[in-house]
Amino acid sequence: MTAVSENRSNTAAPTNNASRARRRHPAVLVTMIVLLAAGALLSATLGHYPLSAGEIVSVLRDPNDPATADVAQIFYQVRLVRIWAAIMVGAALALAGAAFQAVFRNPMVSPDVLGASGGAGLGAALGLLFALGTTTTQTLSFVFGLAAVAVVFVVDRAVDPRGGSILTLILTGMVVAALCSALISLVKYVGDPENKLPQITFWLLGGLSAVRSVDLIVLGGALLVAGIPLTVLRWRLNALSFGDDQAQALGINVAVVRGTTIAAATLLTAAAVSVAGVVGWVGLIIPHLARILVGPDNRYAMPAATLLGALFLLAVDDVARSASSIEIPLGVLTALLGAPVFLYLLAAGRRRGWL
Repeated sequence: MTAVSENRSNTAAPTNNASRARRRHPAVLVTMIVLLAAGALLSATLGHYPLSAGEIVSVLRDPNDPATADVAQIFYQVRLVRIWAAIMVGAALALAGAAFQAVFRNPMVSPDVLGASGGAGLGAALGLLFALGTTTTQTLSFVFGLAAVAVVFVVDRAVDPRGGSILTLILTGMVVAALCSALISLVKYVGDPENKLPQITFWLLGGLSAVRSVDLIVLGGALLVAGIPLTVLRWRLNALSFGDDQAQALGINVAVVRGTTIAAATLLTAAAVSVAGVVGWVGLIIPHLARILVGPDNRYAMPAATLLGALFLLAVDDVARSASSIEIPLGVLTALLGAPVFLYLLAAGRRRGWL
């Protein structure tokens, strides 16, 4: 009788721990939302032209007050647009990274694994080389990002007609990304070193200094169009973690789920890169941090990654535009912060058996 009681007690302990963890997840997500709102308010006060909390309250209360016209212009036309852009770009890259890592069952995967970032960078470089204008350049970047992933699938199917090999798909993505990188280097080589080359180089480093209100529509549309299927497919991505055979045994169409997830994550990546340039590390390290906070269940890990990515890039952009008289490129800061964090996660993961 005692042994039976002990067994029941041992069985109940993990169940109780899991239940407590599930009850904690909504609290973690709500805390992230509160922190994101507080971070946005703080960001509104920062910059080369600081704004006080009282001035922000004044322009929110009466945007047309002549006494605060300068403050209103800075807040609504510059500061608020940039805050929303940082939130959306960070959310898009982190959600894309979480989706790619889930569908490929690989924690080392990032949003540029299938060449979306490289293709978007190539499109932007061509647009800047031929001086096509901001809107056309961003459109070209977006289209090239999607086209690069389409090329990956075409080549993958040519190499492996039956499809289904994740390794072949990733290797093909690496080849296409390398090809895009080589073409970008060629564009930079033939570009005017006094004018075009600095523009291309600065754009590839990433940044939100040139963001416009219309860019928010692009980012918001991408988040909406891609976020809906990813939200619906979260539990199916959990099933994919057990392998294709087990997922099919549960009645899941693996090809449809994988294809839809990759398409949605590619859309997010291309939209983010077309607006902000190449901003690395966000889609790689943020999903790891999200899983540490809420566990590997994609029903919670993907929303957590989205919120955490928005909060992270908002904070990084604050540093980028406030730390010095010259704005620091976002890609430089995310690499400086992301590389040591990832090394720590890698070491911790090896010690604790995560990797």
